[in-house]
Formats: sequence, C-alpha cells, structure tokens
Amino acid sequence: MRRRARARAVGALLTGLLALAACASPSAGGGEDAAAIAETRPALSELDVLDDPRSYVGESTATLSDAAITPVEEEPDQSLPATVTSYDQAGETEVEVVDTSRVVAVDLAGSVAATVWGLGFGDTLVGRDQSTTFPGTEELETVTSGGHTINAEAVIALAPTLVITDGTVGPADVVAQLRDVGIAVVFVENEASFEGAAELARQVAAVYGAPEAGELLAERIAQEVDDTIAEIAGIAPSAQEDRLRIVFLYLRGSAGVYYLFGSESGADQLIEGLGGVDVVSELGWEGMQPMTDEALVAADPDLILVMTKGIESLDGIDGLLAEKPAVALTTAGENRRFVDMDDGTVLSFGPRSALILDALARAVYAPEAGSE
Repeated sequence: MRRRARARAVGALLTGLLALAACASPSAGGGEDAAAIAETRPALSELDVLDDPRSYVGESTATLSDAAITPVEEEPDQSLPATVTSYDQAGETEVEVVDTSRVVAVDLAGSVAATVWGLGFGDTLVGRDQSTTFPGTEELETVTSGGHTINAEAVIALAPTLVITDGTVGPADVVAQLRDVGIAVVFVENEASFEGAAELARQVAAVYGAPEAGELLAERIAQEVDDTIAEIAGIAPSAQEDRLRIVFLYLRGSAGVYYLFGSESGADQLIEGLGGVDVVSELGWEGMQPMTDEALVAADPDLILVMTKGIESLDGIDGLLAEKPAVALTTAGENRRFVDMDDGTVLSFGPRSALILDALARAVYAPEAGSE
C-alpha cells in the first residue's frame, strides 16, 4: 500500500508539472527535424558507437524508429461481464464491466490507450487523451485539455460504455460525474516502470475480459525490454567507473520550473536500462524534487536527459545555461551533452517501452549515426 500511495503521489506531481507543457511556447527545435529521420535502423550492435561516451561534446535527439503499435492479437477472445477491481482515490471498489464497445482511455502519458491498442482492442476506442498520438488514433476525439483535465461534456457526448483511467488526469469530481450518468469507470494502477507496463497490460486486459491477451502482451513487453537492455549492455561501457552519470531534468522555462527526477519517477528505469548511473537516485532522492544548484553541481552528471519541449521552452541549451549557470559547471553543461526526447513519449511506459530504450541508446551512444 505504501508503494501504491507513493506512486500516486509521484503521478499527481507529474500531472501538475506536465500540465505546464501546454503553456510552453513552441519553438523551432530538434524534435520536428528528428522525426523526419526516424526510420528502420540497424541493430544496436551494428552501430559505430562512441569510444568514450563521457567525453563526447554535443547534443542529440532520441526518436522512435516506428511510432506504430502492433497488436499482440487481432481479435482477442473476450468473456463478459467481467468484475474487476477499480483503484479509486477513496479506496478499492469492484466494478462490473458489461460492454466494451465504446471506450474512452485517458491518462497523463497515453499509456492506457497504447495498452488497449497493443491488446488488439484499438477499434473499441472512441476518445483519447492529448498524449495519445500514435498512428491510428488521429481521428479519435480528444477529451482532455491542455492542462490534462477531463472535459466531462466531451466524454458524455461520445456515449461511451466504459472509461479506463489511472487517476493522473481529473479532477476526481469530473470522473465521479461520469459515473453519475451511468458510465462504467475503472481506475487501473499504472506504475512508471517496465514491470508496471507489463502489469498494466494484465489489468486492462482483465477489464476487457481477455486475460489471455493480457498475459501475451505482458510477456512481449518484458521480453522486448530484456532483449533491448541486453543489446544496450553490448555497446555501453562495462566498467562501473566508465558508465555515464546521468540525470533527468524536467524543464519549463516559461514557468521557472526545474525538477530532478529520482527513484520511482520512471526516469530511474530508463537510466538504468541505458547502462548509466542514475545520479539523482544515488543521492537518495525519490520521485521529483526541485533542482538546487548545489545538488546539481555536486552530482556533476556527464549527460542530462530532457524533454524536447522542455529545452525548447528555454530557447535551447544556450538559454538553459544562461538561466541556470550552475548547469554550465557540470561536465554535461561544459560538453553541452544533452539528449532530448518527445514529451509524450519518453516516460510513456507501455507496449513501446523497448523502442523508447532503443531510441535513447542510439542518441546516447551513437549520436552521430542517429543524426544522419
């Protein structure tokens, strides 16, 4: 229960932070240009990787080779009605699901809708959150606003038979309002981790009355992640002292927000999967903590992970270094060693977890190959 409460607290804080993304002024940056070069790529083992990743100078952008999600089954077997546990804020409750023909799937990162698609139930979706942007969802109605809040009227207008969410979008009284009009609402647990992505597959599949499909997708996610981590281990430095010291820095320059992501934020999973040293977790920090100049300088990261719109909100690296001179005092700042990735992708654990790791590994260990 303590872990669940902490995960909810982390999710609530991240909700507030990412809500600022909608207010960030878009600017020309690497995100759009990099999207044009995302294509089928050679295996990680075939890349011309850096001899010394810690001494590389320059920034890079991580992009997925393919944003599409392949269903684990085309027409999974279902057994309805299904009675499942809903993890409401007020406590666990049992919900009977009788109809999954019209589903609205919403959460902060788009992981729930991605999981629905990965299970093979994409054709049941009628509404989505603003983070759900993978191919096939373009025509779905968006029911969350720029602040990641649910528009009850927009949801009700879609006449859904079911809403699946994880509590990271709200507010709670709006979700309650959906139940008041007779819509079945199920809250799933969605931990920001690779294991959490597999467990989410099982939970969402249970809601659909399709546990076999859930197990298949969970196994696929776990296997793909394990395989990718093994491939990364083949190109990352093996000696502990040679491993990249990495921090994940959340930026919203327009709002003056600077947060370091530590253990149980999801960033720790990415950094460890990349064969790096998660410096913030090493400091003993959990979740998200406001960045202090002293902590960052003491940590002295070799590389800083950021969200694309985050760095754009400061007009790029030069803007960040000017606004936060302490960053320039770190090895990463001196070498301008930043890796950015799309805001709605980098922490969206789900069916694409392995692809996200793969994209980050290319930007970290073979940045020049990734920009060609």
